[in-house]
Amino acid sequence: MPSSSVTRRDALAALLAAGSASSAAQSSPRVQRSLPTEVVADRSVPTGQYKHPAAITELANGDLLVAWYGGDGEYAPNTGVYGVCLPAGNRNLGSNRQVASNRQGGLGAHWSTPVLLARDPFRSVGNPVVWQAPTINGQPGWVWLFYVVRFGDTWAYSRIAAKVSKDGARTWSDASLISLDEGLLVRGKPITLSNGDTLLPVYREVAEDRESVGPDTVSLFLRHQPKDNTWTVSAPIRSAMGNLQPAPAEVAPGRLLAFCRRGGDYQPNPNGWVVYAESSDFGATWSPGRPLAPHFPNPNASVELLALRNGHLLLVYNHSHGSRSPLSLALSEDGGKSWKVGLDIATGAQDYAYPYAIQASDDRIHLVYTSHRRSQVNRAVFTEDEIRDAFPQTIRL
Repeated sequence: MPSSSVTRRDALAALLAAGSASSAAQSSPRVQRSLPTEVVADRSVPTGQYKHPAAITELANGDLLVAWYGGDGEYAPNTGVYGVCLPAGNRNLGSNRQVASNRQGGLGAHWSTPVLLARDPFRSVGNPVVWQAPTINGQPGWVWLFYVVRFGDTWAYSRIAAKVSKDGARTWSDASLISLDEGLLVRGKPITLSNGDTLLPVYREVAEDRESVGPDTVSLFLRHQPKDNTWTVSAPIRSAMGNLQPAPAEVAPGRLLAFCRRGGDYQPNPNGWVVYAESSDFGATWSPGRPLAPHFPNPNASVELLALRNGHLLLVYNHSHGSRSPLSLALSEDGGKSWKVGLDIATGAQDYAYPYAIQASDDRIHLVYTSHRRSQVNRAVFTEDEIRDAFPQTIRL
């Protein structure tokens, strides 16, 4: 709901309560753990100094495909979506292999030369999502590339476009708009539900200011209809500050959870928390979004939720009210009721943002994120076993 419906006294009370909750979150025990990590691409790779945000998928042949959008900056007119591939035999990192150990001219060892996947001749583009659709009747599904085309001064004037590849990301179709709704954007990967539907997380941004997202910003989901390749929209997730970039997971047949980025501006905000919602009808309708105080602060930054094959859930987020550092993990082994928390995997003066994770066919988790002021794409590789006992605390939602 719009913040204007809240009285000044209510707002002050909420701020004081949030400050108390913020203190509790900051004082909770935390540990740092370095994971095997490589630089996929840095500032010197010739796709423009801007590289943000990154997405990853495992192709049917076992190769990894990573995409980002590059150019001179977030709103530059020369932006394009670029992709690189890593052969299946080279995708795992040794336990002692760290960020700078495999650099070759700014591009990670064994990664292919970047290829331009999408560009609009008149408008800037952004937020690529790459997804290998499931195998059906022994035949690999299409590889999808979703991205945003911006028609105005802010992202609130965007539409979602898509391209598909029928040959394992070697060649791509022409672009098509999958939604004509103004202000609809994509960021997170699709998920395949137990009933066979595909759900694509999207959001409708309401903002006239490039540095703030309005309270009417909502998270949504597009459901794929394979008979005619159309996408229908769900009911929204609404919350007091607005929310965007939902990350969903199905925890039981038809029952879904979603963790969302909070709205507002980019100033430190003690009332800024990851937004949580639930659905009991395969994502058609959603509960109101509620802030996950006092455990999961959010600095107006993207979050990631990954459902592992064993039913466990991995949450990746920035444990901060005002900074995209540290990058942190949380793990649930009971469908989201309780969470192991307090593990930071990237810390320091840099920004570690826009996490995007998959679990590959060998059960290893591949996590990509950007850093160094949106100029570097990183990939961490680990298993659940390697982090399960590293968390210093367990909390209940």
